[in-house]
Amino acid sequence: MTTPTSSPSSTGAKPKIIATGPNPKIAMGWLHTAKFLTTAPELKHLPRLDVPEIAFVGRSNAGKSTCINTLTQQHRLAYASKTPGRTQSINLFTLGKQGVTDAVLADLPGYGYAAVPKEAKYRWQQVMGNYLQTRDNLKAVVLLCDPRLGMTELDEILLDVIRPRVEEGLKFLVLLTKSDKLNKTEAAKAMQITKLQAGGGDVKMFSALKKRGVEEVAQHLWDWAHPAEKAEQPEKNSEQQDSSEE
Repeated sequence: MTTPTSSPSSTGAKPKIIATGPNPKIAMGWLHTAKFLTTAPELKHLPRLDVPEIAFVGRSNAGKSTCINTLTQQHRLAYASKTPGRTQSINLFTLGKQGVTDAVLADLPGYGYAAVPKEAKYRWQQVMGNYLQTRDNLKAVVLLCDPRLGMTELDEILLDVIRPRVEEGLKFLVLLTKSDKLNKTEAAKAMQITKLQAGGGDVKMFSALKKRGVEEVAQHLWDWAHPAEKAEQPEKNSEQQDSSEE
């Protein structure tokens, strides 16, 4: 969106156009509408939806539930257990104002916790792999990593699973959570390494404690779920600029 400054001076100079960027308050207000929809231990239990779905994935101790609760400004929307590996189902949360669902967040089971039985690990891997490869309305994936550990072998396996869909247009973001535990030098190094590992995916720092990156990530989610509105923005800018120059 663009806004013209005061009227042209007597010299006939054209008014300057001041660009106004995205409004994070809109994205944050939208995320605050999140409500629990359902939980599904297997894909067959997931409802078929025709709205964009954004999946949150990561290791059991990466802070997925805390991240979702922080973004939605709700303390217990996603269950943040003190026992890693407790969540064994895909949990869906609806988003949308005035009771109209226009997107869904999916909280996938955490992976990689050593104390979880091998049978459960294998089942989760199958469920997540099938979900990420076949969920029709999946539009974006947010991978959460602890920057002190970096992207692990399991994270890289997940990237290999979604890479074909990323090449077809699936949006992909890596969030380095708990960034408040790093100093500036450590954070810069973690960003550099993760960008190389992400293979083209966007990488952002995030801290639920310090609220770092919250509005920026919220804007990403809003844009992914509302591509039509985002696509129309440049046209509006152009039209406003043209009219101001007439």
